[in-house]
Amino acid sequence: MRVLVTGYNGQLGYDVLRVGKRHGLEMVGTTSSDLDITDEQAVTKFVERLKPDAIIHCAAYTAVDKAEDDRETCWNVNVNGTRYLATAAQQLDAKFIYISTDYVFDGQGDSPFKETDSPNPIGYYGQTKFEGENIIKQLLDKWFIVRISWVFGINGNNFIKTMLRLSETRNQLNVVNDQYGSPTYTADLAKLLIQMVQTDKYGIYHASNEGFCNWAEFAREIFKQAGKSVEVQGISTEEYPTRAVRPKNSRMSKQKLVDAGFEVLPDWQDAVARYLKELAEEVN
Repeated sequence: MRVLVTGYNGQLGYDVLRVGKRHGLEMVGTTSSDLDITDEQAVTKFVERLKPDAIIHCAAYTAVDKAEDDRETCWNVNVNGTRYLATAAQQLDAKFIYISTDYVFDGQGDSPFKETDSPNPIGYYGQTKFEGENIIKQLLDKWFIVRISWVFGINGNNFIKTMLRLSETRNQLNVVNDQYGSPTYTADLAKLLIQMVQTDKYGIYHASNEGFCNWAEFAREIFKQAGKSVEVQGISTEEYPTRAVRPKNSRMSKQKLVDAGFEVLPDWQDAVARYLKELAEEVN
């Protein structure tokens, strides 16, 4: 099976490529320097030549705050880029996995959002990702939409790396404690995506590590496991204003994964432990 992975220099794309190769699939990764997904002709030519059996679309404009002002670039990448790739996949009858986000929801309430709940994004980034979901559903038959949240992986920047860096110079940190969700380790998620792409169990899925926490609880767990004595003070979203509004409730139900017979991802605390080990091995 030949699989095209866009954005393979990002956290998720990097692990998807690694895991796919381990499972004996022919993996082809692209970055924006290999393939500009906002160039329709370039995308058509590239995909026609490669003839992948499946596309796992990890590339995205994910600078949530910047997206509020740099709307044109965000739209070009997340909407136009997705449309061009989906159109090319349609011509080949290739499977398509579109990576979406908890940001398609408005974050209201405290119940986990179901796969069937209507998206209602509150920021521009979330809006463009939801637009991408609609394009996939309109253009393709063989599609998976996988919504993920709070991602961390070996290849790129993330919350865990930021916390560890700050712990070098700080013994106290203020971290938001009223936004709830699930951390997602890309190594775990990649295994699921590689398993998924080899099936025809199409549809919308939510995928993150099991369990919920807020950002302050996440930070405390990181410091506890890393053996760092940093005191985490919980603060409200209002005390930490950002350009883009964050959803306060990013909890997502993973029932559809269970119903389809996929294994749910391990608990997020377990994922943090394995990630810290991977980080330490990389340093050594």
